[in-house]
Amino acid sequence: MTFAELLDSIGGMGRFQIIHVALLVIPVLMTASHNLLQNFSAAVPGHHCQIRVAANSTGGTNMTQRLSTKDLLRVSIPMDGEWEPEKCRRFVTAQWQLLNPNATLANGTEMETEPCTDGWTYDKSIFTNTIIMEWDLVCNLRTLGQMAQSIYMAGVLVGALLFGSLADRFGRKALLSWSYLQMAVSGTCTAFSPNFTAYCIFRFLVGMALSGIILNCMSLVVEWVPTNVRTIAGTVVGYCATIGQIVLAGLAYALPDWRWLQFTASMPFFIFFLYSWWFAESARWLVLSGKPDRAVQVLKKVAQINRKKEEGDKLNTEVLKSNMKKEMALAQSSYTLYSLVRTPNVRRISCCISSVWFATSFAFYGLAMDLQHFGFNIYLIQVAFGSIDIPAKLGAAIGMSFIGRRFTQAASVILAGLAILANIFVPRELKALRTSLAVLGKGCLASSFNCLYLYTGELYPTVIRQTGMGLGSTMARVGGIVAPVVRVTGEYFPYLPPIIYGTAPIISGIAAIFLPETLNVPLPDTIEEVERGTRARDLKNEDQKEKILLQTMGPAMLQEA
Repeated sequence: MTFAELLDSIGGMGRFQIIHVALLVIPVLMTASHNLLQNFSAAVPGHHCQIRVAANSTGGTNMTQRLSTKDLLRVSIPMDGEWEPEKCRRFVTAQWQLLNPNATLANGTEMETEPCTDGWTYDKSIFTNTIIMEWDLVCNLRTLGQMAQSIYMAGVLVGALLFGSLADRFGRKALLSWSYLQMAVSGTCTAFSPNFTAYCIFRFLVGMALSGIILNCMSLVVEWVPTNVRTIAGTVVGYCATIGQIVLAGLAYALPDWRWLQFTASMPFFIFFLYSWWFAESARWLVLSGKPDRAVQVLKKVAQINRKKEEGDKLNTEVLKSNMKKEMALAQSSYTLYSLVRTPNVRRISCCISSVWFATSFAFYGLAMDLQHFGFNIYLIQVAFGSIDIPAKLGAAIGMSFIGRRFTQAASVILAGLAILANIFVPRELKALRTSLAVLGKGCLASSFNCLYLYTGELYPTVIRQTGMGLGSTMARVGGIVAPVVRVTGEYFPYLPPIIYGTAPIISGIAAIFLPETLNVPLPDTIEEVERGTRARDLKNEDQKEKILLQTMGPAMLQEA
């Protein structure tokens, strides 16, 4: 009996697993909201310099009181190329001649301007308060908003590296509970940040907690459900993240003040922390960590909840160890990051799949964190960006099952890149078409993510699977950090960010073509199996004589090849 069969004997996908998975995936709704929260908390409203006419004008106070807001703006703030008020400069003195309908800006050289020394006036029709408005992160400080998102993604990266290793040492349950508490505390503290520096520090901690939640949530889901329902369970987690993106739009619309939005998105994690102590620690981890007695206790508890008490009573440490001989033997082997590049086929897998992880995350955050750029209602665009994931992930699942992992993976990122690049040639006046292409691109990237998690796990052997997944996750976080930085270059070269965002997925899609297909291929357990398996598939493309020789001489020849 294998460990998977042992799980089936104590209930399989029983009452415990259903409750366990449900309680684990509910917090994923709110983590998705935190991931894209800065779309709203750091939204940039329309703004211009504060008007200061009466103090330095010849017209006096009486004159300014008789002017409408539009006329006052005209004589105080210069217009840009699109006949909108300049965001960062104002006239030194009021230009009363501009009130004349026949006036032109031909004498613009005589109209001296100055920076916004007295602050800015913000349009509060959509957002009543954002970090941009509160700390005046505009004009010379406009890049700080993007920097805050990069700092958050750096926290996600550090959390993936730190909490992943700590979970292997102290267990999934303990680290998950800690991550819930850290998310609750640091998220709430973010809402009460006294300044921008404190905001960045707390957002960094929120990013760390998010990684801890996602990593350990997936581990506990996968390690407690039967093999035949793992795909369904993983899909449920993915769709919870999708729903969370849609929920975010509703929360942001109801709470236009960033502090209330941040507070509301953080408070539920106190509840998640309290009930997380009911979770059962992974029995697999307990055995592999030398704690078989605790593993037996946990399994008996699960059997009792699943109404399989008799089967649970038959369990003991000897039975458990005999069912996990293979896992225990593999756990005793020592592997490092070097193992990902030591042999040729695994090295090729690592290089190609890492590029796909990076490009997918890079382009995803490049699109998803720039909703204001499309000129539509930001709340509707957020709903559209979230809703497209539903058919996109379903399409990815169908493609992976019937066409193959490699084609689905390559097609999804290449289509995403083409959709992003196509937007460069669409006039800004065609907002609906530009938004539709962006939504299509985001959906393709969601398909890529859906495929990546499964494909990466199938490409790497058991002994380095977690290490390989960790490498992919790290590259994704690096992509998330770089994406806001690239967007800043749009201030100087408007077409550069979309060119980079679109080119990267296409290049990674070409790299994905060189990955082996894993559809209906048994999961490898060792690096040697990956080397043999890949070479066997390559040999199928050679002439018939070599294939006959391969079949005749058997595995021994492959071992020496």
